[in-house]
Amino acid sequence: MQEQRDEKLTLFTTNPCFGLPTACPKSLPIFFYLKFSNTPFDLCYNSTFPDSDHIPFIESGSYVAYNNEKGGVIECLREDRIVDLDSDFRTIPEWVSTKAMVGSWLMDALTYELWIASDKTSVNKIYYSDLPWPIGSILYYKQAHDAKRYLGITNENSERIEAEIYRRANVAYGALSTQLGDDSFLFGSRPSSLDALFLGHALIILQALPETSDLKSKLLNYDNLVKYAERLGSQFIEEFSVQSAVPASSSTPKQGGFSSRRTKPKNKPKKERTEEEKKFRRRAKFFLGAQFISVVLFLSLFSGSDAGQVELDEVDDGSDYTD
Repeated sequence: MQEQRDEKLTLFTTNPCFGLPTACPKSLPIFFYLKFSNTPFDLCYNSTFPDSDHIPFIESGSYVAYNNEKGGVIECLREDRIVDLDSDFRTIPEWVSTKAMVGSWLMDALTYELWIASDKTSVNKIYYSDLPWPIGSILYYKQAHDAKRYLGITNENSERIEAEIYRRANVAYGALSTQLGDDSFLFGSRPSSLDALFLGHALIILQALPETSDLKSKLLNYDNLVKYAERLGSQFIEEFSVQSAVPASSSTPKQGGFSSRRTKPKNKPKKERTEEEKKFRRRAKFFLGAQFISVVLFLSLFSGSDAGQVELDEVDDGSDYTD
């Protein structure tokens, strides 16, 4: 059941890139979820806070659904009876387990590829292209460190964890390929949140990861999954026009995006900033300065703790206790 709202939904996300409306792994599934449900919505590109836990989020009037609350934006939309594609699927055990597999094994694999296995070219373009180089670089290394900690990777177990991540991803692709077969969607004759999750995952791998990516090579082994992603991606992205996207600030969005065949949007006449916009820009500058200082302090403390640990290890290694 879907609740009727007077105001249109707005999805706040990162900038478009790699031919996608957004290449953020958390945002693109929400985009397709709304598209599958024929829910009207606008996109608002937020390049000021790319590493915020709140992004992506949905806003409509006084209603806000954050990605770090209640299981994420899609779950919030379902619980609040705004958009629910899964009413016919939640009682199917295979659907529930498959969705859990995509949300854990495949999400972990993509996190590993973006932040650890690949160079920082892709993530810089997805998250930090509009930030000054020093801030973007510092935020990248902070997020890469957080990704290692999230995945439980250390110097001692890195090879074992990597092998397990790719093994699970390959198992997941095999199960999804078998489940899909020659059908149009993963379960039944219509899409669900599972389709949105996997479609977002697959398109980021196919379009944002380099050709040397191990995860990309594994996905390419499953021809029906690749055709599924290309068919649905082309259907729902080509119909999306960059003119419908709302810029997050008064600055003009970057060129590029969904299709090289789209027309260049007309330049809009400059208008004087409102007091609210000026206030927002002042807050944004203050936030960037505070963020830069906090990250520098974090890296200083982190480096100091690592150095202390090395000294302790050297002392321990040099000690020889005998009875």
